Amino acid sequence: MPAPATASRLAGVASSPVREILALTARPEVISFAGGLPAPELFDVAGIRAAYDKVLAENSHHALQYSTTEGDPELRAAIATRLAARDLPTEPDDLLVTTGSQQALTLLTIALVEPGDVVLVEDSCYLAAQQSFGFAGARVVPVPTDDQGVIPEALEEIAARENPTLLYLVPTFQNPTGRTLPAERRSAVAGAAARLGFWIVEDDPYGEPRHDGERVPCIAADRTVLLGSFSKVMAPGLRLGFLRAPADLRRACVIAKQAADLHTSTIDQAAAARYLRDSDLDAHVAVIRAAYRERRDAMLEGLPAALPEGSRWNRPEGGMFVWVTLPAGHDATALLKTAVGHEVAYVPGAPFFSGRPDPAAMRLSFTTHPADEIREGLHRLARCFA
Repeated sequence: MPAPATASRLAGVASSPVREILALTARPEVISFAGGLPAPELFDVAGIRAAYDKVLAENSHHALQYSTTEGDPELRAAIATRLAARDLPTEPDDLLVTTGSQQALTLLTIALVEPGDVVLVEDSCYLAAQQSFGFAGARVVPVPTDDQGVIPEALEEIAARENPTLLYLVPTFQNPTGRTLPAERRSAVAGAAARLGFWIVEDDPYGEPRHDGERVPCIAADRTVLLGSFSKVMAPGLRLGFLRAPADLRRACVIAKQAADLHTSTIDQAAAARYLRDSDLDAHVAVIRAAYRERRDAMLEGLPAALPEGSRWNRPEGGMFVWVTLPAGHDATALLKTAVGHEVAYVPGAPFFSGRPDPAAMRLSFTTHPADEIREGLHRLARCFA
């Protein structure tokens, strides 16, 4: 007999092109601008190792035991303190610790989205968010954007027509474009949510590595859920994230998490809390910022010679990505095979669009390689257009 078919919810959800490209470019000789990966040489290995050692030496029975679903109290208190320092008053009980911020998004989707519900996203949008909404059976509707992010007038018109459940945003150093939604637009988005009754999911994995410019406050409206992560500032292998949400919605997410994995790793939470107690994470983030600023600048300086005349790109003030648009007639997806042949890689922009894709768009990550390797990678990329 044939094997049972997989669930119908999988039918319309594609695998992530980014993950597939990372597998394709895993050879060490390839200079890859594809992955949104933190620089591994910048991980504070000594500080993290010391935190684990102390946790195991001083309280191993707790660290190796089952734990509460809501998360380690000391870790939640530390997160609340860090959010308060960003002018977002937060109590530990406002938070749920999750297994990466991707799980936080999954829990919110379970708690809020019914099959057929409308979810609004930026066009273009983080790929794994589109997957999460696809599994839930949502109808994903793109909101037009420009170089500053979501266009408030377009959001108002679409939200009034579509009656969405939520709007998903990465407003600071967005993935894939690196752009930042200005403060006045954040206020307009919050006003639209209040008037029209939809939730805002504000995903903020990239906000702390700001390379220059002034910090833009979180949206922080009544109908906003904030997602955060330690992946970009501590280490992604810890798989530690969190959500900050109103009490009723947070409780629904707690129940969903109980069904998903009971709780996030006890020892990893305890080690992260100990790291935040004993080490200066802000000083470590400053090291990351300085390194990424140098790498971003190397990429921006090399792009004019690497890309064909008429190409356009932005200058992100932080995060990991530069968004490039090649001249009309170029297809970044078709070009990728040629690029890999020259031992350089990137992510085509087309898969990030929920609406009509732009075949000429491409995402370049500048964080994984030092400046000299970025320059060499751009020399290789230039050969693709020769």
